[in-house]
Amino acid sequence: MTLALAAVCCLSGSAQEKLFNSASVQSPVINKDGTVTFNLFAPKAVKVEVTGDFLPEGQNVAAMKEGRNGVWSYTTGKLAPEMYSYTFNIDGMTGVKDPSNIYVNRDIVSFTNIFIISNEKGDKGDLYKVNEVPHGNLSKVWYNSPTLKMQRRMTVYTPAGYDKGGKYPVLYLLHGAGGDENAWSELGRAAQILDNLIATGKAKPMIVVMPNGNPNCQAAPGEWSFGMYTPGFRDGGTGPTAPAAASIPESFMDIVNYIDANYRTVNNRAGRAVCGLSMGGGHTFHVSLLYPNTFDYYGLFSAGLHLNSGQIMGGSFADQIKNSPDFAQQSAKLFGSKPKLYWMGMGKTDFLYQPTVDLRNYWDSKGYNYEYVETDGGHIWRNWRIYLTMFAQKIFK
Repeated sequence: MTLALAAVCCLSGSAQEKLFNSASVQSPVINKDGTVTFNLFAPKAVKVEVTGDFLPEGQNVAAMKEGRNGVWSYTTGKLAPEMYSYTFNIDGMTGVKDPSNIYVNRDIVSFTNIFIISNEKGDKGDLYKVNEVPHGNLSKVWYNSPTLKMQRRMTVYTPAGYDKGGKYPVLYLLHGAGGDENAWSELGRAAQILDNLIATGKAKPMIVVMPNGNPNCQAAPGEWSFGMYTPGFRDGGTGPTAPAAASIPESFMDIVNYIDANYRTVNNRAGRAVCGLSMGGGHTFHVSLLYPNTFDYYGLFSAGLHLNSGQIMGGSFADQIKNSPDFAQQSAKLFGSKPKLYWMGMGKTDFLYQPTVDLRNYWDSKGYNYEYVETDGGHIWRNWRIYLTMFAQKIFK
């Protein structure tokens, strides 16, 4: 018994020693001048690089230099306020996480370290931080979907003060292809954005519903009975392959009906908004056509637009509009119902840019009223967090 105890103590001591040695290398280090230094202890490495969305557009990697004691380093230029992600490449092995940084996000099958830059109160970095403000609550909620014939899970944000009574409007916030009901709360910082906007009076207190947008899945990978499959783009990987009973837009009222029945909602059109990114933007687009009198606010973020069943991208969307037997009538009915806001955001270099141009050209030709915002960059979370921030400040007012 004494020998066994001694062995355990030795192992424990060894583990603690490694922990303390690792902790002596700090990374990333946010410097006072706005630059950031990455450090990695890799004494046997030959070539080390850092890659991430902090790099200038067009630059994929930055070479790190080996210094004393086997620590490789790289210092950026001054960075603007934002939440950034990064990983290391070590001797040809890509996507290596920073052992000195415990903060990690998953995007489909990619894991990246994250850090936040903030220079002053109210900038983007500050908006994405957890600040000393009243906090809303996030819940993982199971509901029954009669249309999809399964139990499904969604993430629901209730604002600070919800437990004190009253009714609240509802924003339905949809993720993109490869995502799930965790995407907006983790990658999108939705809870932090809403907490901070509501606390400063820039957004109305609201419930935010983040459903799973994959119609043949019940929940995020590993969190339902299908098991620990490898996720992929649009249910790829080793995940479920059986066809769904219906599409997300076709089953969308199952979600709305559950929320209205189980939460204190403003149960009318003026109290409902729906928005989404990429595939979720496409879902929002179809929801607006299918239920033109149910929501008063729509937001398309880098939307994956299509009119042909099962087609998310590819081909000319202008041709799809021209050849659709229903779109002209659906659009006329939608805008004839006078929604309070139809909002679109798109990055200048987004690979889905042209379909939004085609949609805007058609709606412009009909004189339909919508708002459009164009930002730098492409199909990235950095833009989608901006779009949520902008959209949330426009609704329910």
